[in-house]
Amino acid sequence: MPASGGSAAPSLRRAILPVSPSLLPGLALAGAIAFAALRLGALPWFQDRGLSALTLAIVIGMLIGNTVYPRLQARVDDGIAFSKTTLLRAGIVLYGIRLTFADVASIGLPGLLIDALMLGSTYLGAYWFGTRVLRLDREAALLIGAGSSICGAAAVMAAQPLVKARAEHATIAVATVVVFGTLAMFAWPAVYRIGAEHGLLQWSAQDYGVFVGSTVHEVAQVVVAGRALGPEAADAAVITKMVRVMMLAPVLMLVAFLLARSRPSPGAPAGGRARIAVPWFAFGFIAVIALNSVLPLPASWKGPAIAVDDLLLATAMAALGLTTHVSALRRAGMRPMVLAALLFGWLLVGGLAVHHAVHHVLR
Repeated sequence: MPASGGSAAPSLRRAILPVSPSLLPGLALAGAIAFAALRLGALPWFQDRGLSALTLAIVIGMLIGNTVYPRLQARVDDGIAFSKTTLLRAGIVLYGIRLTFADVASIGLPGLLIDALMLGSTYLGAYWFGTRVLRLDREAALLIGAGSSICGAAAVMAAQPLVKARAEHATIAVATVVVFGTLAMFAWPAVYRIGAEHGLLQWSAQDYGVFVGSTVHEVAQVVVAGRALGPEAADAAVITKMVRVMMLAPVLMLVAFLLARSRPSPGAPAGGRARIAVPWFAFGFIAVIALNSVLPLPASWKGPAIAVDDLLLATAMAALGLTTHVSALRRAGMRPMVLAALLFGWLLVGGLAVHHAVHHVLR
């Protein structure tokens, strides 16, 4: 009888509390940081500067991670690891609730082509120049490229487990998104105004919005840069950006395939290739987009669903910040920032050139 009661107790606990108790301290810590970041990110001061809740979560996480966290680490490690993996993937899947396939149609063929060309050229450039010229780790180059070419911090976090990058690689990549995405947020409107005043840019507000949405790093930064020219530009910028976000899943699948071809498999004979690490959450992301396109959620449900997703992603970012040490960032040196600066230059100059070329050919 005692043995039977002892075995029933864990089953009863699992039925009432599906999350293992060992995860709770870490989840509570990361969740508290995420909640604080979400509240701060909603304040006008942070919104005006394009600082999203994800960025604030990793910054707060790093502050705590490099001060009091080492004393708590033994108790919270399980929950922090769970936040960086399971919660992250759930957040990426649910991110699809913001998108529909109608978003693609709304920007037309020129916008879709500009998005694809900028994403592909930026990511390939990051990998080639980062590994061949700057001699960065492949993982660091891939994460910096993901942040610059797709959707900022969310893309970095989605790619991290796929490329098997260390926490400091992801943090460095997010830091480049913050620095250069913020610069782009203010520089892009200034460049447009100068070009328009001198007759170099004959763009409509929608044209400018497509340029912003296809080249600026974070969604929050896109909103600020688009609003600089009014609501029409802001709407076009956000739609173009969300189409770019939609490209996250196919890009991750392609990266997984290419990495599998280049990595030796641990159990395979010499010269063997690793099995493809299929990013199943990317398929979930596409499935949610498809579902939202066919059976869109009522507005009364969509708002809470997005709020839950924001909390999941912010919790994952907080966990990343908690496990990143400043000493690791110092060891990385200036090369990641040099790569990000070069990508920033390409996003501006190349973005202008690609935008002009596409419209010249298709109009």
